[in-house]
Amino acid sequence: MKIRFLAVAIAALSCVAGINAQRVVDIESPKMRIYLPAEDKATGRTVVALPGGAYAMLAKGHEGHDWAPYFNDKGIAYAVVEYRLPNGDRSIPIGDAEAAMRTVRDSAEVWHINPSDVGIMGSSAGGHLASTVATHAPESARPNFQILFYPVITMDKTYTHLGSHDNLLGADASKQLEVEFSNEKQVSGVTPRAFIVFSDDDKVVPPMNGVNYYAALHRMGIPASFHIYPSGGHGWGCLPKFKYHKEMIADLSAWLDSF
Repeated sequence: MKIRFLAVAIAALSCVAGINAQRVVDIESPKMRIYLPAEDKATGRTVVALPGGAYAMLAKGHEGHDWAPYFNDKGIAYAVVEYRLPNGDRSIPIGDAEAAMRTVRDSAEVWHINPSDVGIMGSSAGGHLASTVATHAPESARPNFQILFYPVITMDKTYTHLGSHDNLLGADASKQLEVEFSNEKQVSGVTPRAFIVFSDDDKVVPPMNGVNYYAALHRMGIPASFHIYPSGGHGWGCLPKFKYHKEMIADLSAWLDSF
C-alpha cells in the first residue's frame, strides 16, 4: 500500500490553531503531509502525527496540522497522517499508520531526516493507534519515541472509550481481542519511551488509560513522562484556550530536549 505525501516547508513561530480546522469523516485513501523545518534549524528528528476522532472521523486541525509550527520551530520535521477508518476492519488504520512510519524512514535521505529518530504522536483514538504501533509494530515501523495526548490505551470496557472500542474492534469483540489491543498489556522491552498527558477531569477517556500505560512502561524500565493537568476535559490538542496550554508546551519541550 502506498501513501501519498506532500513535503511542505512553513514559517514556524508557535503552536497556532486554525491552520486546518476541519474534521474529516470519509477517507477513501490514506495520505500524509510533511512539514519540513528551515535547514538552519533542522535536527533530523521527525514526529508522525495521528489525529483522533474515535476511529469514526479525524480531527486533523488542532490534533494534526495545527501542531506543525511548534515542531518546525524546534527543528523537527512533522508529518500528519490522514489514515483510513476501520469500518469493520481494524487492520486498515493500523496498516496506514505503519506504512506512514516506513514512508518517512524510506524518505530520510530526500527529507534530510534521521531514520533512527522518528517518533509517533496521537491524540485520543489516535493515541490508541499510536500506542498500538509502538507496542505491536515490527522494527521497520516501530517508532523511536511516542507522544500521547489523552490517549485511549485500553480496550477494557470498564474504562475504555466505548466508541473507539466499538469502531475498531466491534461491540461484540472477544475478550482475547480486547486484551490484544489493550496496549497497557502489550508493553515490552522494545516499546519506545513515552510522553503522556491528560486532564484530571477528562470524562471521555478516563486518565486511568494513561496511568496504567505509564505503570506498564515503568515496570519494563522504559523511560516515560506522565502529566495530569487539573482541568481541561478532553480534546484540547494544540488549542491555546486550554488553560494549561503553556505548561503543557513547556513540559513537552523539556521532554523532547531530554534525549
